[in-house]
Amino acid sequence: MEIQKIGVIGAGVMGVGVAQALAQTGHQVVLIDISDEVLGRSEQEIRNNLRFQGLFSKERAEDPEKVLGQIAFTTDYQMLGDVDFVVENVVEKWDVKKEVYIQTDRICPPQSVLAANTSCISITRIGSATNRPDKVIGMHFMNPVPMKNTTEVIRGHHTSDETVETAKTFLSQMGKECIVVNDSPGFVSNRVLMLTINEAVFLVHEQVASPREIDDIFKSCFGHKMGPLETADLIGLDTILYSVEVLHESFSDSKYRPCPLLRRMVDAGLHGRKSGEGFYQY
Repeated sequence: MEIQKIGVIGAGVMGVGVAQALAQTGHQVVLIDISDEVLGRSEQEIRNNLRFQGLFSKERAEDPEKVLGQIAFTTDYQMLGDVDFVVENVVEKWDVKKEVYIQTDRICPPQSVLAANTSCISITRIGSATNRPDKVIGMHFMNPVPMKNTTEVIRGHHTSDETVETAKTFLSQMGKECIVVNDSPGFVSNRVLMLTINEAVFLVHEQVASPREIDDIFKSCFGHKMGPLETADLIGLDTILYSVEVLHESFSDSKYRPCPLLRRMVDAGLHGRKSGEGFYQY
């Protein structure tokens, strides 16, 4: 199938990145969120991202107005009535996601693929909220989306081979490669990463080391570009907490218990880069 018009649901950090990457590769994008205020901020964020991109790389410089002209910013789900593909990026809470998929399934054309850009929630469970579980797939983009070339793709229990191939085509059109894995809460990347971040938070909580010392060990000793707590700030501490809670609930394993410090920071509004403060100040 030809994939030209894409619905992107959720205009947070990930949704903005997906919408920008799609628009930059010539796709028509319908970016949906619950308020015009959020959509206004997302439009400005894309504009800023493109300007910074042009400053750092003249080869990648693009006209912000041209890119933004590819994106329709809206709160109206009916705009999904003729899309070829959907990428959902809403908060990692099942009750919220379930309602989004019920509504999206009702509005989108029957041949449209629904891709969940989720950190930890089971793709099989998401598919169960629709009448097209064979066309539901996980598509875990990495942040920042325009800069990351590989995506973790997750096959749910009912996901068809055709849907997997469509997802590969879709990502290829974005200039991205993918690694396909089977469904399990957290998949591969976040089943390992969230546990690592949560343990790093416990080390701060127990005063074993400071955030800077922990991150420097991972960067200096293991050659990581970012330490686990810098990564947590980039992703968003609220997203980290929701993801760890999903893993704890899914596996009933105490190793996924959220660190009290992580929960306290989220309650205090210290969500990382997007709030201006997390383990570091921005």
